[in-house]
Amino acid sequence: MGLFIAALVASGLTAFPLRWELNLLATWLGLPPDADPAAYDGLRHWIALVREGLDQSYGRYPFLAYGTDWLAFAHLVIAVFFIGPYRQPDRHDWTLISGLVACAGIVPLALICGEIRGIPVYWRLIDCAFGVFGALPLAYCLLLSRRLAALRPEPVR
Repeated sequence: MGLFIAALVASGLTAFPLRWELNLLATWLGLPPDADPAAYDGLRHWIALVREGLDQSYGRYPFLAYGTDWLAFAHLVIAVFFIGPYRQPDRHDWTLISGLVACAGIVPLALICGEIRGIPVYWRLIDCAFGVFGALPLAYCLLLSRRLAALRPEPVR
């Protein structure tokens, strides 16, 4: 559960400096600051295109970055909900089940909305992987939670 919370917090914190991170990734991929996306293919094309889009939209409409600020904040808030199962693992099945539903929802969202928005298939599959790999620890924690709950003595009535 701690790993899942840490992953949510990391996801949230990395959504704030999106433009800086994208420039760093572009540098690692050997893309110059003025790279024309049409001159590249595959991942390098995609990163150059996204960087160009962020540079243009943030430059002209900086308020658009506020959307990713809210995305980052949402990840941090969602992480808070998982503190309950972390602290009392036998009493918060609803949180774990909600997390599993959210993880399952990532797959159709990425595949459908990604197609509509023109996101490359390989990138949509990376997004789907967040749902799949997020569900694994949650499913394991739910199993452990139910085992712990079964060991708890029944309250006297």
